[in-house]
Amino acid sequence: MSADARALELTRAAADAARDKLANDVLAFDVSEQLAITDVFLLCSATNDRQVKAIQDAIEERLLDLGAKPIRREGEREGRWVLLDYTDIVVHIQHAEERVYYALERLWSDCPTIELPEGLRRSSGDA
Repeated sequence: MSADARALELTRAAADAARDKLANDVLAFDVSEQLAITDVFLLCSATNDRQVKAIQDAIEERLLDLGAKPIRREGEREGRWVLLDYTDIVVHIQHAEERVYYALERLWSDCPTIELPEGLRRSSGDA
């Protein structure tokens, strides 16, 4: 079983919102085979705490337009690693240092990646 259409819709919308706020290294993993609690992990990073917050706000606003509200938020106050749980998808917005340290993409590397439109896969080396 793989991520359903709703999860993919939310993932692409969240990735697009993150990209609008210049998020780096936007990646999505289909974790539906590994976890019963969600279908997708969306990862992105930012260079500072303010950008983490801006990305969070943009994602929440975009997904609210699609009728989705997070059931849980973690890490808002610190602004280093914000987790937004939408049941179908879980969004991880990490400060660049946390992204390197925790390396979530290594942990989930056995899971298939979800193809994001070309403009959404901004990496830290892009201008």
